[in-house]
Amino acid sequence: MVQLFAVLSFLVLGQTQAPEQFRVRLETTKGPIVIECVRAWAPLGADRFYELVTSGYYNDAAIFRIRPKTWVQFGINGDPKVAQAWRPRTIADDPFQPAHANVRGTIFFAWAIPNGRTTQVVINLRDNRETHDKEPFVPFGRVVEGMEVADALFDEYGEAAGGGIRAGRQDPVFQGGNEYLRKNFPKLDYIKSARIVQ
Repeated sequence: MVQLFAVLSFLVLGQTQAPEQFRVRLETTKGPIVIECVRAWAPLGADRFYELVTSGYYNDAAIFRIRPKTWVQFGINGDPKVAQAWRPRTIADDPFQPAHANVRGTIFFAWAIPNGRTTQVVINLRDNRETHDKEPFVPFGRVVEGMEVADALFDEYGEAAGGGIRAGRQDPVFQGGNEYLRKNFPKLDYIKSARIVQ
């Protein structure tokens, strides 16, 4: 209930501007992943990620979609009420900067349509410049600790647990949340907590 209140408060108060640089520690069921975010790379994306982390949105969130050795995706809150409240809250696209391309360890927001980013983010497990820069998916940070943890996340379900935003197969996750995922995909890894660190 506290998490729901915190997230809904952010919905009412509006988006917060992030610091120019900040670090986020994801405590996952496989270990910690630390992400360094750089607002200059993608200001709107960094602001949204900061807002989601500080509101507790990613706490107890499943890492539900992995293309083995390619990328890892998370970002649907485990409480369907919270996930549905954020689902329509899109942000505009940030311009792509070739100097900050989709190399291994970078993180970006997934999207289905232009100016359609919301809450789902992807960590590149390899150099994905050839495909991802063309979209373009715009990185707002990079993993600075814990890439070995990202590599070790359970990936045998592939894209079956949540598909992609574009594939239109995420409704069961939005409607059933963690209860649905734990029942149908019990081996998934989770983000136990996400917080800003010094």
